[in-house]
Amino acid sequence: MGKKLFIGLPGLATDVQTFANELKFHSNLYNLSESRELSPKVFLSMVSNFLYQRRFGPYFIEPVIAGLDPKTDEPFIASTDLIGCPMVTNDFVVAGTCLEQLYGMCETLYKPDMQPDELFECISQALLNAQDRDAYSGWGGVVYVIEPNKITKRELKARMD
Repeated sequence: MGKKLFIGLPGLATDVQTFANELKFHSNLYNLSESRELSPKVFLSMVSNFLYQRRFGPYFIEPVIAGLDPKTDEPFIASTDLIGCPMVTNDFVVAGTCLEQLYGMCETLYKPDMQPDELFECISQALLNAQDRDAYSGWGGVVYVIEPNKITKRELKARMD
């Protein structure tokens, strides 16, 4: 959604596509009208408002927002439920099919102030181990590590049964 702003949209594929297009449109409109990049907090408010507008016929998605503030490079991570209730935290958020397994793995592996390589390893192990314990999940994932001067993208392969 921006240079250092990402959103993950686990959920129903058609709702993901529709919601992603709506977000792209409104984030571009914001950038043009305000002449600045979206901050993660403003973007969370935008996502939350769009989801709450549809609370009686919601999109079946659970957005996860991660990024760095454009001015301070302060990390930001948050998620919402399908009616837009935000949850902002300093450690981790999870969403998707293997939610319960991810919580357990993240609580076990996460520790504060990790270096980028440690963080990648933590995310990868949590994701792969949680997927192994859930029959509906699989096929791997994509891990983005956002740093002030670069963004590292790595693909993970998991079981494909």
